[in-house]
Amino acid sequence: METRTLTFAGSTGAELQGVLHVPDGDARGSVLLAHCFTCSKDLHTMTRLANGLADGGYAVLRFDFTGLGDSQGDFATSTIGNDVRDLVLAATTLIDQGYGPCGMLGHSLGGAATLLAAGRIHTVRSVVTLGAPSSPAHVEHLFSRAEELDDDRVKVTIGGRGFEVAKGFLDELDEHDQSGAVAALGRPLLVLHAVDDQVVSVEEGERIFAAATQPKAFLPLLEADHLLSDRSAAGVALEHVLRWFDATL
Repeated sequence: METRTLTFAGSTGAELQGVLHVPDGDARGSVLLAHCFTCSKDLHTMTRLANGLADGGYAVLRFDFTGLGDSQGDFATSTIGNDVRDLVLAATTLIDQGYGPCGMLGHSLGGAATLLAAGRIHTVRSVVTLGAPSSPAHVEHLFSRAEELDDDRVKVTIGGRGFEVAKGFLDELDEHDQSGAVAALGRPLLVLHAVDDQVVSVEEGERIFAAATQPKAFLPLLEADHLLSDRSAAGVALEHVLRWFDATL
């Protein structure tokens, strides 16, 4: 396996950076990964999945959304709509590299964005969510203790780190009909969710599964947290994902 750095224009025109994992030999398909809210492509959840999927024969692209990680742009003015458009452009970049058919895997709020984006990308054949909310509005609780700043922004603290976002971010959340997007997805959907997830409850994953049409599957993860911090739990999740993509791509 080898890795390559890729750059491409995101939804705002800012340059986004990703890492393409290329398997040894011919790729059997490709997978686009979407990281969680305020996270990055380099979070262990993403790197472990990318390496494992590449070892399984898939070309994998993990990238940073606008304004996060190594990508340019202003995160404070970004919205879920921007993330959705970033995903569409990332999928196009992956296919332009010659790797297809394409699957998508989104973690947490990245899973919500993935469900909203997948139906817009004709090259996507299969979708997986991991610890995803049933609506982008699930993140509203993060703003309950937000500090108001000047120029129509607020500061939120997530995982001990401060982030600035536009006050309009919350208003935009309600514009997205995620349940409708799931019902109209038209692709095989695997929902993975840790039973004891303390960030996004397992009931959220159950709602996604209920909204979807067949073919679909719901797999509860035992002894796992939201970030799949435990390596054995991450390994179990990876096995499920590999089997799903092997069967649906």
